[in-house]
Amino acid sequence: MKKIIIFITFLFYILPSRGQQDPEYTHYMYNMSIVNPAYATGTPAMMNFGGMYRTQWVGAVGAPKTFSFFGHSALSETVEVGLSLQSDDIGDGAKKENNFYADFAYVLNLGGKNKLSLGLKAGFSSMQTNFNGFQFTDPETDFAFSKNINVTKPNIGIGAYYFRDNLYVGISAPNLLKSRYIEEKEGINAFGSDNIHTFLTAGYVFQVNDMWKIKPAVMSKFVKGAPISLDVSANVLYNDKIEFGAAYRVSDAVSALVNINVTHSLRVGYAYDYTLSNLGQFNSGTHEIMLLFDLDLLGKGYDKSPRFF
Repeated sequence: MKKIIIFITFLFYILPSRGQQDPEYTHYMYNMSIVNPAYATGTPAMMNFGGMYRTQWVGAVGAPKTFSFFGHSALSETVEVGLSLQSDDIGDGAKKENNFYADFAYVLNLGGKNKLSLGLKAGFSSMQTNFNGFQFTDPETDFAFSKNINVTKPNIGIGAYYFRDNLYVGISAPNLLKSRYIEEKEGINAFGSDNIHTFLTAGYVFQVNDMWKIKPAVMSKFVKGAPISLDVSANVLYNDKIEFGAAYRVSDAVSALVNINVTHSLRVGYAYDYTLSNLGQFNSGTHEIMLLFDLDLLGKGYDKSPRFF
C-alpha cells in the first residue's frame, strides 16, 4: 500500500536544523519519568506506573502517534529506580523511533521536606524508516529518502529534580549522545542526527481550602536549530479526585485537560489540543489519553494525597 505523507510535517520532526525531534505531551506534569531521570516521589514500597498515548493532528496524513510508559519505585529513602519506554511513529510507519531506558535517581535530603534528586538514564534508541511506496512530486528521489534504515544506538541522559510536597523544579537532558542515524554512504551525503534537548520544568500546588487546590505548571524545551518551546498550564483539583484545567503552548496550541481519580490507586486523564499554527487548517486537533497506577507493595495504604505531579 502506498504511503503518502505531508512532507513538511515529516521534515519538521526529523531534521535537526528545522524542528524539534522529541515528542510533545500536554500531560507533561504526569509524564516526568520520560523527561527527567531524576524524577522521584520519595515514597518507599510504592511502585508508580504510567502510560500515555497521543495522536497528534488528527486528520492530517502521516500525523505523529506517540506512546510512552514508565514504571519506577523508591528502593529506600535515597534511591529510586525505574524503566521508561517511548515510541514515536510518524507517517504511518515511514519513521519509527523507540527509546528504552533504565533510570536511577539518588535523593538528597536538604532538610525539612526539601529534597534534591540527581538522576541518570541509560539505554538505547532505535530508528526505522520505510519509504517504500512514497509518491514524490519531483522526478528524482531525494537522497535522504532513497534507502530505508534500521539502526539501534546507545544513549544516556541526566537530570536534577528539586521537590517537596507542593513544589517541584527540574532540569534535564534525556538524550545526551548525538546519534547519527543516516550517514554518508556510497558518495551520498545524507543526514539525520539527534540534537540534545534540554527541559526545564516547574510546578506548584496552591491550597485554597480543604476541597480545592490550584496547580500551575510550566515546561520549556531548548534544542539547537529550533525556537524555544514553552508550555504553561493551570489545573484545578477538587476533593483530591477530579482535576481539570487548560494549557497553552506558545504559538502552537491551546489545550483542555481533565483527569479523574477512579480509585485510590488509579487515575485516568484526557487532553485535547487545538492547533493555532498554520498546520491547524490540515487537522482537527490532538487527543491524548493518560493512565497512572500506584501499586502498594506492602499493603499499608497510600498515606499521601494523590500524586500532584
